[in-house]
Amino acid sequence: MNSAQSSEPELQHNLRHLRVFLMVVDTASVTKAAELCHVSQPAVTQALSKIERGVGMALFTRTAQGLFVNKQGEVLAKRVRRAFGYLDPALSDLSPRLRITATTAQLQALIAVREMENFTLAARRLGLAQPTVHRAVTQLEQEAARPLFERTSYGIVATRTAQTLAQAARLAFAELSQAEADLAETVSEEAGRIVIGAMPLSRSYVLPQAIANFRTLRPKIPIQVVEGPYADLLAGLRRGEIDFLIGALRDPAPIGDVEQRVLFTDTLVLVAGRDHPLIGKDNIALEELASYPWVVGLSGTPIRKHFDAMFDSLGRRPASIVESGSLILMRELLDRTDHLGCISYLQAEAELTRGLIKALPYNLDHTARPIGLTLRSGWMPTAAQEQFLDLVRQRVGTPL
Repeated sequence: MNSAQSSEPELQHNLRHLRVFLMVVDTASVTKAAELCHVSQPAVTQALSKIERGVGMALFTRTAQGLFVNKQGEVLAKRVRRAFGYLDPALSDLSPRLRITATTAQLQALIAVREMENFTLAARRLGLAQPTVHRAVTQLEQEAARPLFERTSYGIVATRTAQTLAQAARLAFAELSQAEADLAETVSEEAGRIVIGAMPLSRSYVLPQAIANFRTLRPKIPIQVVEGPYADLLAGLRRGEIDFLIGALRDPAPIGDVEQRVLFTDTLVLVAGRDHPLIGKDNIALEELASYPWVVGLSGTPIRKHFDAMFDSLGRRPASIVESGSLILMRELLDRTDHLGCISYLQAEAELTRGLIKALPYNLDHTARPIGLTLRSGWMPTAAQEQFLDLVRQRVGTPL
């Protein structure tokens, strides 16, 4: 899978400062916030100043009656609450004190070691010295009074609690990254990005027009289209690295922390090159189809399941199969050989219309399958992300 957005927050806030910020939002008082956070009033003032400098805008209206959060402050507070909503339960499970002592640097080190399973590689990824990363993880372990990683012959493996904390930290950092776009929206500026996990059909049928329409509305926001196996895309979505997936939905849903929304249904089609021996032939028998080599999707994909089921009644499947989700590879292989292909009709529609490949007269109406969006449960899109999703729905004629 191509790399998606980093799990590190764009706004490198001090977590303690963010907690102080929320307390001031809730109390409208530096004095009360200082008392409740057990810090001095100058420390509260300094924390607020650093956050405001970091976001480049005022977050409070200062009056003789107190400190009142403004529109921008409310926007940031909403994202910060969501971030701590992910992070705090995982920190508390390890040690109640970690809610106070854990730092962004320590959590970034934990995530990197969890993913790289090696301190040296984690340090290289973060651009830090190896002892610095090791020390950050050790500090978390000391506060938790338990090891967070186990050494094995394959590398350093995170314990279950470390995996839970790393996942919570990723999602918390994703929320803080979203805050930058939310704040820019309040002053009619563009910030943030859209990261799409694209399955094959969406890359040829849904996304080109949706992206073209979006570009006329928001020409500057970066869009990243991530391709790869479904399992990799799903993992990126759950880590907060990908905003949403577009493509064939799974039945049942793959896991409880994502939700699926149907956009439309699609059926499969059998295709061949323009000069294939089966072109122009009616009443093609299943035995004939089984005698040819095929290009089909990877094992476990919805298309492949339908393809395999098609030959169940025959008792055997084609002996020669190329597994690929690439329409370009299928088109070129069909043009050069007598391979056949099994593919989504809408994915191949442009190629069929241009006459680059031909559809075989074989009824596959029973292969209708739902195509749609896969989202993290509870995900709150930015205005730009929501606008893009609206354009996707318009493209396929789904009500908003």
